[in-house]
Parts: sequence; C-alpha cells; structure tokens
Amino acid sequence: MTSPVLVLRRAILDAAALDADLRALMGGALRLYDEPPRGSEPVYALFSDVRATDWSTDHDRGHEQDLGIVVWSERGGARTALAVAERFDAILDQASLALDGHRLINLRVTELVSERDKDTQLTRVTLRLRAVTEVA
Repeated sequence: MTSPVLVLRRAILDAAALDADLRALMGGALRLYDEPPRGSEPVYALFSDVRATDWSTDHDRGHEQDLGIVVWSERGGARTALAVAERFDAILDQASLALDGHRLINLRVTELVSERDKDTQLTRVTLRLRAVTEVA
C-alpha cells in the first residue's frame, strides 16, 4: 500500500503545477518543496508537518490528514506571501484530486496564518488543510 501522505502530496504538487497564476506569483515556476533547496531565495513554499490518523470504517480503510503548506517570502513581502497562500487555497479547497491507490473524500483549507519570522524577518504564511482519504 502506498502512503496516503505521499500520495496526497503528489496530487497537490500536480494540481499546483498546472496553475499559471500560482507559477507567476512564485517567479515563473512552482516552488513547492519538502525542504528548501540550498541557497534558494523566497518566494517558495514547503510542505510542513502532517498528522495522519486512522479514519477507517467497517468496510473501508481510510485516513484523516492534517497537513500544512508554508509560504516564505522576502522581507517586506507579506503581500506576495499572502497572495501565494490564497492561490493555494483557491486551487486546493474542496478540490477533486486524483490519488494513486486512494480516493480523496474531502479536502478543505481550515486555517491561514501570517507571521514574521523573528530571526530572519521573512514573512511566513501557513495554510492548514484537512483531507480524508480511503484506500481504493
């Protein structure tokens, strides 16, 4: 069985890569990573912590996932970071994503939080999502 976490991440990457507005906001290419590439300059986004819990029924094996996408933008770039996060919201909230070996039952954006990193003064916007999946 393929990890529901990895399958959902792949589907998010695929959906985001198709969005020209998001790519334009991120400098012409989708910059969504598991870890920031060495020397990369903002604006970029990272998959953040995820928690997958059992959501199985008597008939179907499933998972509820609480996951995040964190958008980083340069100093003074709060507007850009928020625009990128809001674009992710538009792409993903209630999206019907195709998952390899799983079915997406529900995907919702549950929270958007903007903060300034105290050490670097970079803007950080966190988008929290809740997904329910079943094994196909």
